[in-house]
Amino acid sequence: MPLDEAFVGRVFPAREPYLVSREKIREFADAIGDPNPAYRSVEAAAALGYPDIVAPPTFVVVLSRAATEVIIFDPDLGLDYASVVHGDQAFVLSRPVLAGYVLVATPSVEKIRTAAGNDLLSLAVHIVTDRGEEVAIVRSTLVARSTRQVPA
Repeated sequence: MPLDEAFVGRVFPAREPYLVSREKIREFADAIGDPNPAYRSVEAAAALGYPDIVAPPTFVVVLSRAATEVIIFDPDLGLDYASVVHGDQAFVLSRPVLAGYVLVATPSVEKIRTAAGNDLLSLAVHIVTDRGEEVAIVRSTLVARSTRQVPA
């Protein structure tokens, strides 16, 4: 089933604020295999000019993944998640993420297009601090395979 193109341009409600903790930063750094001490030690982060532990640049994917679930699992979109593969991911970072930040993620649908019988769903998640300061925009493209008939 093709995706509902009426979703294009739709901005969904912001997620609950997310408190960035030192432990979550450490866990993420461990998960991606990055040994940078600034991701684990206040002293190492301070030596680089940060007031607290700094998160790896891709840490914001934790918030974006959770934020896009409201779109992906909306039955009106018509997405069969079992047919989805990840097509692309991009991060536009405005500032480093530090332990203690409270972040808010707002997801939206930027585009739906068709290519070779597949629907490509382009999503964006705008992430700001609880004070409204821009942190990042995370863009992703999901490919819903074989959603449309390809002309013979």
